[in-house]
Amino acid sequence: MRGLLIANITMAETSRPSTSSRSVFIGVWSGRHPCLFQCTKPVSSARPDVCSEPDPIGARRTRLCSRSSNDRAARLRSRRASHPSPGGSRRASGRMTMQTQAQSNGTRPLLEFMYRLAQAYLASGEQTALIELFLRRVASARGFRRARVVAFPTAIFITLHGEHEDHVTLAEGPLQSLRLDQIGEVYTLGEAAQRGEVTPEDGLKRLGDIMRSRPRFGVSGVIGGHIVLTVGLAMILAPSPANLMAAGALGGIVGVLKALKGERTVLAAPMSVVAAVVVSLLVFVALGEGLAVSPMCVLIPPLVTFLPGAMLAFGMVELAYGDMVSGASRLISGFVQLVLLAFGLAAGAMLAGAEYGDLVALNAELMADPWIPWAGVAVFAIGVQLHFSAPRNTLPWMLLVMIPTFAAQRAAAGVFTSEVSGFFGTLVATPLVYIIQQRFRGPPSMVTFLPSFWLLVPGSVSLLSVTTMLSDRQAGFDSLIGAVFALASIALGTLVGASLYKWLTETLGLWRLQVGRAAESPGKNGT
Repeated sequence: MRGLLIANITMAETSRPSTSSRSVFIGVWSGRHPCLFQCTKPVSSARPDVCSEPDPIGARRTRLCSRSSNDRAARLRSRRASHPSPGGSRRASGRMTMQTQAQSNGTRPLLEFMYRLAQAYLASGEQTALIELFLRRVASARGFRRARVVAFPTAIFITLHGEHEDHVTLAEGPLQSLRLDQIGEVYTLGEAAQRGEVTPEDGLKRLGDIMRSRPRFGVSGVIGGHIVLTVGLAMILAPSPANLMAAGALGGIVGVLKALKGERTVLAAPMSVVAAVVVSLLVFVALGEGLAVSPMCVLIPPLVTFLPGAMLAFGMVELAYGDMVSGASRLISGFVQLVLLAFGLAAGAMLAGAEYGDLVALNAELMADPWIPWAGVAVFAIGVQLHFSAPRNTLPWMLLVMIPTFAAQRAAAGVFTSEVSGFFGTLVATPLVYIIQQRFRGPPSMVTFLPSFWLLVPGSVSLLSVTTMLSDRQAGFDSLIGAVFALASIALGTLVGASLYKWLTETLGLWRLQVGRAAESPGKNGT
């Protein structure tokens, strides 16, 4: 028990009646040993226990006594901290609960923004390893340095480590497919969020506006653009007058079907089968009437927007990065889409009374002018601009990527086989798209990369092989193996092109590029 003990008070009257001198012995009782010191300075009569100025003789004793008292007081506070009273515990718990609740309220919008941004990235066709890297940067910009993100093509797992608790969310994969203008806006928003320039609330609002936006050129642009890109691809594959006219007509029909489907993703899988049946039926009915066209060269261009070439190649890329789950799931999903398209083509041919062997018949005379395929590249780019609503001022950048890509592929096809030519095409396209984005402040890399990737037609090669299996199983397996090699070469070209660009930028010190899951470890920057 600690307290003040007034030991003795002695009044000494002086010659002046207005003043008095008091000698006060004050003790501070702490434990078993009291501390005493003498005070000689006059003090107020209301507070006789207050010592203002100890005498010089007792000053040293006062300091020792105060030091001992302070040590005991510190030990007492330590015991109280280790064994808090119920009231103090409740107050501390209440403060902690309020802090945790405030942090939780601030974390919910960030979690929602992160998983919705991940859904948009997945809908754009981005690699899961890069999506994880982007989201960790977004969390780091908002103060969560130890965020954990796991992305799959159909699910996203996000964990944010707070001061008092962890916040975890699980979300499904992409809910809709995106146009090129939407892809560009998503990447622009994601870059701003990684720099910390966008709050989660503003990001959610902008994402909602992006998903609800309408095509730039309306329904007529969707249909007309599909006609144009179909004709452009036919000019590259089989440039004969009959093939071009038939491809344009079929491209318009498929464009109408896609416009009717709109944003209803539930109709995506059956729509591809319906479109394949309609196209195949019309082609073989026209063949029965004597129209001289090449069936496969007319069937492929109208269905090019349904071909999963990008999904198959990116699946190979992810397998090369070590993402076995994401890579295998994308490969299987892409192969299923090819099987559905091949089934639709075979069903249409059967409805028209054609044989399986008629699917690979070639009876059209091709144009000999060498400039036609090059013009087809420009026509294809214009069609992509209209049909997929590419962002403003994107057409020159797309042509700047597509023409060198096409030139590299054709030059390699003249030296090597066609299966290997895709490697050189993507080897040129990948550094170009990053240079346009980083150096020239052009559109996001995915906006210019996807059209050049479609130009390589990896999906059409795979569809040809799957469809050929319906008529000649041995030839179909041989062509399927060739398609696998073509996809592998395209994926390898993407990997080597990105690594080449990264090496050049790091060597020259110009621009940075992160490649794959191992590009930036979480420990380097805290993300």
